[in-house]
Amino acid sequence: MAYTMADLCWKLSVCFFCYQVVSGRVKKEGHYIAAVYEHESILSPNPTALVDRQSALELMGRNLDIYEQQVVAAARQGAQIIVFPEDGIHGFNFTRSSIYPYLDFVLHSHSVKWNPCREPYLFNDTEVLQRLSCMALKNKIFLVANLGTKQPCEHTDPHCPSDGRYQFNTNVAFSDDGVLVATYRKHNLYFEYAFDTPPEPDYTLFDTPFAGKFGMFTCFDILFFEPAVNLIRQYKLKQVVYPTAWMNQLPLLSAVEFQQAFATAFNVNILAANIHHPTLGMTGSGIYTPVKSFIYHNMESYGGKLIVAEIPVTTDYQTNSESNEGFGENLHQSCKTFTSTSLDDQVCFREGEESPGRVSEKGNEQLPPIFYAEMMYDNFTFVPVWEEKGELQVCANTLCCYLNYQRAVSTDEFYALGVFDGLHTVHGTYYVQACALVKCGGLSFSTCGQEVIDATALIDFQLWGNMSTPYIFPLLLTSGVTLDFADHMGWKNNHYFISKNRTSSGLLTAALYGRWYEKD
Repeated sequence: MAYTMADLCWKLSVCFFCYQVVSGRVKKEGHYIAAVYEHESILSPNPTALVDRQSALELMGRNLDIYEQQVVAAARQGAQIIVFPEDGIHGFNFTRSSIYPYLDFVLHSHSVKWNPCREPYLFNDTEVLQRLSCMALKNKIFLVANLGTKQPCEHTDPHCPSDGRYQFNTNVAFSDDGVLVATYRKHNLYFEYAFDTPPEPDYTLFDTPFAGKFGMFTCFDILFFEPAVNLIRQYKLKQVVYPTAWMNQLPLLSAVEFQQAFATAFNVNILAANIHHPTLGMTGSGIYTPVKSFIYHNMESYGGKLIVAEIPVTTDYQTNSESNEGFGENLHQSCKTFTSTSLDDQVCFREGEESPGRVSEKGNEQLPPIFYAEMMYDNFTFVPVWEEKGELQVCANTLCCYLNYQRAVSTDEFYALGVFDGLHTVHGTYYVQACALVKCGGLSFSTCGQEVIDATALIDFQLWGNMSTPYIFPLLLTSGVTLDFADHMGWKNNHYFISKNRTSSGLLTAALYGRWYEKD
């Protein structure tokens, strides 16, 4: 059958349109399509054993094969950038010696433009970088991944380890033509004895044609000022890529809970990819804007999960909060703004043991007892939330927390309002100020602070505290480890507040998690 040129052009345009529908989606103006992959990594059966480079490459190659499948799948859905998790290629629990065969060489220099896929001969021991670069190039997609890297150093360098090399936990970013555009060396290591802390924090960002500049940091970094907070503030970033290998800890530090809180607190988009190992408590990835999330949290099943979502480039959302122009004034006048109850009656009791009933200053109202219980390895001060509705307060050190609440659905579940103002010292050292409304594990005081994943109580609440730090992460977690969003939040009268009229499902945690970085 003969075709005219017009017929051929029409057929080609139809084919092109079909390709566009299959391989992508029509983007809204001012939006981009992102992907993150939660990867169940194939692990070394004995990570402390010494192996040769070829054996290491074979194991990493099996994980990279999965990465390649997911890059293709994401690109078909129109994704312009994909993020993979921390430790996804090589695994974890290595010693300094046993991880060495798994390390690629990478030049931590912004002055050298290198395409590992097209120029594999420039450096030795770059096989992993070459594969990642080729994935980005072949699929025309920006790609972010995490791997172990090595860098020789001279003994004249005062920071150079005794074996003559640095070993870094490293993120790499490739452009959609395979060029290595950014490297980031993890600064806040989490008991990672195989790796070195870089001598100075990396402030790493890379530019994209679809969403401008992206910042980059890793896992435990999210809890510290350097480099994460400083990076965002210094460069006024609105996009963040975040590989992580996060072990969930309820009620305040589950992965999706804190990732969303960080996006909301700093008004940024976060592309967060976690590792998937439920037996180790590791799951929780997502694509987050300050007001919306696309998440995956699954402690039941195995295998990876690809998330693809379209999000706006800008994060300048209209917020329902009142700014606090006078922040810094009267910050330590605990429990005076909203109540006149004295701190003097807060006698210390043993953990889980209740205090005697307290009487209000009016003398005719029995106040709920104060009790102490461990939560997040910290000794929180609690008051029980017993009534259908009411107003409560609880104080510790300079911090007072207040709750105005009403249960929309009556249940027999036990909740408590807790406060902590002190230095956290387990699995890391950092200063926390926290006000938290949590569901307890049972009906006794000693169960408050336990990990709980299901709830049915729907609660309207206003929660506020006289926080001494401007860095407040609003947490709102609901039944099944799902996320909800506050109706209002922000500073008012030197207090930070969060409010919600009826959560979308049973309330697990509503909290203000403050990080007082200067006191670390």
